[in-house]
Amino acid sequence: MKKISIQLFFAFTIISTVFSCTNDFEKANEDPNLITEINSGSVLNPVLYDLAENNVLKNYDITAQLMQVHIPYPSNAMGLHRYDVTTGTGNSTWNNAYTNLVNLEEMLKVSQKAGDVNYQAIALTLRSLVISNLTDMFGDVPFSQAAKAEEGITKPKFDTQQDIYKQLLNDLEKANQLYVTNLGLKYGTDILFPSSEKNINITRWKKFTNSLKMRLLLRISNRDASALTELKKIIDNPTTYPIFESESESAILQISGLAPSLSPWPRAQDYRDSRTFTTFFIDKMNETNDPRLPILVNKASNLDGSSLGYKGVPAAYEGNSSDYKFNPSSPNNAIVVAPMKIPLMTYAEVEFIKAEMAQKGLVGDAKTHYDKAVKAAIQLWTNIEPTAEFMEQEKIKYNNTLERIIDQKYFALFFTDYQQWFEYKRTGFPKLPTTSTMLNDKKMPRRMLYPTSVRNYNPEGYQNALQQMGPDNINTRVWWDVN
Repeated sequence: MKKISIQLFFAFTIISTVFSCTNDFEKANEDPNLITEINSGSVLNPVLYDLAENNVLKNYDITAQLMQVHIPYPSNAMGLHRYDVTTGTGNSTWNNAYTNLVNLEEMLKVSQKAGDVNYQAIALTLRSLVISNLTDMFGDVPFSQAAKAEEGITKPKFDTQQDIYKQLLNDLEKANQLYVTNLGLKYGTDILFPSSEKNINITRWKKFTNSLKMRLLLRISNRDASALTELKKIIDNPTTYPIFESESESAILQISGLAPSLSPWPRAQDYRDSRTFTTFFIDKMNETNDPRLPILVNKASNLDGSSLGYKGVPAAYEGNSSDYKFNPSSPNNAIVVAPMKIPLMTYAEVEFIKAEMAQKGLVGDAKTHYDKAVKAAIQLWTNIEPTAEFMEQEKIKYNNTLERIIDQKYFALFFTDYQQWFEYKRTGFPKLPTTSTMLNDKKMPRRMLYPTSVRNYNPEGYQNALQQMGPDNINTRVWWDVN
């Protein structure tokens, strides 16, 4: 196995990712204190933590604003909740994705060389997670030629989203076939599914792989009808394609608070301060007395400090924050204090996917899957199963509409990277209110702008992407976005 500096894998910048870098190889030969060999196990846990940390931070910075969960406050002008998107808005997502791609490509190489089939499958799964989020945010992106500077490819082509999805789905199929559940992980347990029983550990990874494939197939189903056939095959064949069957199997990174497993918010108050939940989010939960409210949200107060219950302000609010004569509900920073949960994909999401499939008449009973999804989503944060009375409320109970499914899926995807936004683009739900201060003719952005560095360092690839996809603006739709 070649000698290499650990800095290459865990502190890679976007320039070295997409272009070239040799300094770290030289350092590896000069500095005996650097780790000189890597294996799949040394890459896996740092990648898991890094991608989970970035995902939840970007959920806070991007998704929560676009999807009217919570917003900066005061914020009297501009802001992402007013659809003020700049060329820098997606930079961190782009950079983090390619940093992790470099690491996962190396993990794939060393696991193939060592014959570690389970690590190969995990690398393919995590690569699919990273790249699917990236392409769903930007559209066409470098993939097939990315992270190949060692091979002399410093200006990779931009693959079409259609081609990217085809490859990701093939990769997930391959990963499912690679797993050997009684083999375990050669280099010890991982931080996502840290079971000491190797068959449980690998089985959960396999379920994550197939559950993620379900997400991607549903994502493209409005564009490619064959995706529904593939989805049905997964659901109908649980022995071949095991998927999440309970909330305890969800892909959720548990943050212990012990280094290096630390909260992405070193100061918990930074999650809460200068932030308020929106009227849309609070009112929807207030209407049904949602048991997640006290877990996720702090109560509002009058200026004299007396309680107002749960009360937010409108996203993209008009006028000035001083017009609101109360202190609105802020995020409850207890959820970012260890032990903390960072969802990558949950059992509830799997059941919501099944509910959509059942609504189309392809599998099972829609109400059964919908009810399971809602209950699991609530239990994730409360550890309590909602009552029958809660489930039978007029605004909760299944009513045979896609809108009802997605309205509750919206709450289930709280804290889960960009999924609320992606699902809105796919379905048009939930129906979000608009105000006169929203930019872009009050239209939800369909994608993020390519980073300036991409245009500067790879102008040919950038221009080809525009010819394939369309203009580099927030209204250009990605391939699967046809709603």
